[in-house]
Amino acid sequence: MDFNQLQYQQQQQQQQMLHNHGSTVLCCNCGTPIDGSNGVALCHDCIKLTVDITEGIPREANISFCRNCERFLQPPGSWIKADLESRELLAICLRRLKGLTKVRLVDASFIWTEPHSRRIRVKLTVQGEAMANMIIQQTFEVEYIVIAMQCPDCAKSYTTHTWRAAVQIRQKVPHKRTFLYLEQLILKHNAHVDTISISESKDGLDFYYAQKNHAVKMIDFLNTVVPIKYKKSEELISQDTHTGSSTYKFSYSVEIVPICRDDLVVLPKKLAKSMGDISQFVLCSKISNTVQFIDPSTLQIADLTPSVYWRHPFSSLADVSQMVEFIVLDVDPTAIVKGKRVLADITVARASDLGVNDQVYYIRSHLGAICHAGDSVMGYFVGNSNYNSDLFDALNVDYIPDVVLVKKNYRRKSKKNRKWKLKRMAREHKDIDASEDYSSRAQKQEMERAEKDYELFLQELEEDEELRQNINLYKNANAPPAALAPGTVDQFGNLVSPIEEEEEDDDAPEINIDELLDELDDMTLEDTPMDME
Repeated sequence: MDFNQLQYQQQQQQQQMLHNHGSTVLCCNCGTPIDGSNGVALCHDCIKLTVDITEGIPREANISFCRNCERFLQPPGSWIKADLESRELLAICLRRLKGLTKVRLVDASFIWTEPHSRRIRVKLTVQGEAMANMIIQQTFEVEYIVIAMQCPDCAKSYTTHTWRAAVQIRQKVPHKRTFLYLEQLILKHNAHVDTISISESKDGLDFYYAQKNHAVKMIDFLNTVVPIKYKKSEELISQDTHTGSSTYKFSYSVEIVPICRDDLVVLPKKLAKSMGDISQFVLCSKISNTVQFIDPSTLQIADLTPSVYWRHPFSSLADVSQMVEFIVLDVDPTAIVKGKRVLADITVARASDLGVNDQVYYIRSHLGAICHAGDSVMGYFVGNSNYNSDLFDALNVDYIPDVVLVKKNYRRKSKKNRKWKLKRMAREHKDIDASEDYSSRAQKQEMERAEKDYELFLQELEEDEELRQNINLYKNANAPPAALAPGTVDQFGNLVSPIEEEEEDDDAPEINIDELLDELDDMTLEDTPMDME
């Protein structure tokens, strides 16, 4: 190696040593010793105080919220469901912030604000390059103003001819008990969330939707809770000859099996044979996605699927409006027990015959577990009825009982004393105006019949614990307080006098308060709107 090469290597080593050690200078702002090799006369802390890497990122922004459907706008045109302080809402807020792409987002979180204030505050932590080879981290807050507006779907719901799919539910029976039960199932599972509007007709309900898949979703729900069949139809609205695209309106006609709980039914002979050789003379004991029948003389139970029913449809022989009251004179239980039902030989007399004649009836019934001598029961007086039914006329008269008992009749106090209540779907959607003028006689009768059906439905809920499991019951804040016993003194020092009121049976069914829900548990943004105007 010659001298020149050796000298060059020594110069390179000296430059490397100078570069490693570097020169030390004082910060021009605070005097802190810093490395001067970067050419910047400011320390790291002073750079963070003097340089703003968030410049260009606004501290205020707007976010759109629809108060009708409780959805937020995600630009350019999609509306999504997002709860307050949720990840979905945070993503919407970050997308609305301009200039955020120039820095690196490290952390983002909500700062609590009053839900009614229409303000959303977000704390952001970002990193960015302040100077050459100098990365700093800064934290700042952004306040979003929630602007209440209407989404296009809700705007369409207030105009005519905007629905794209309709589900028309019908049941050809003279009462509304099935629809009252179906209404509670829909509310419990929130199956009506996608509806534009709901209207009530004489024989059922109509649900209107903006999209076809929402109507199909409702059909799938109905298939799981009630026995139905449906038919689809479509109507051409418009057609573009250039692109070949067409717009249709879809209608789904849904019919519920016209057999309800506690109906007296005569099954076709072949059908009864196929259902486990059950008797043709049965009672309908339960309605779900199938129809359940029970033979009151043997406790045999059989289920009928909707597909089998609609191949050879038949109607019920009698409904609950045709039941009469009987008085139990004697009960002789047998050894046949199935679940909560006990088969018993019961002696009854019609309530209207007591004191008039001594006519009694000896029958076999499935109510042996709850009936006692002196009880009042409701049933069908078959021996004194005339039915227009070919299936009934084909039965052997010797095997037809004179009386079929259905349920025990409890003496209850006034219905105003109930400490529970139900939510009504029609009131939520404001399809029924309670202030309407029911001046005509037909309208008054229809309203009285609806109130009677609703009262019978409430009594069924009190008597059937299994039925209540599928329904949400709520505490009634307007229920009157329990009456004080006669002879006691009230809060004003007055002596409580005895009041003559209807006696209540000791074994009358009541709903436990543990089964009731609080309405505050179901409160949503609609119940507490973000409106401070």
